[in-house]
Amino acid sequence: MVADPNLLEFYGTECVHCNEMKPLVQRLEQELGKELTTLEVWHNQANLQKFQQADQGKCGGVPFFLNTKTGKFICGSTSYENLKKWAMGK
Repeated sequence: MVADPNLLEFYGTECVHCNEMKPLVQRLEQELGKELTTLEVWHNQANLQKFQQADQGKCGGVPFFLNTKTGKFICGSTSYENLKKWAMGK
């Protein structure tokens, strides 16, 4: 699978909510046939800067999902249905 540069997931390695979302992200990736571009921000300074530029006060934390094609975003944990709508641009 190839990572989709328009579907970004910012996460923290030890983040409980990020880890709760992993199975939903994996299911979504299997259904879409492409991976989200994942960026770890708690231990990677460059990714943290990317997160801060992308977030601009929208969420302030992780998980943060951003569809750069549509501008739609999700703050925190969500349902599979919401995650799929986000990825599909709905």
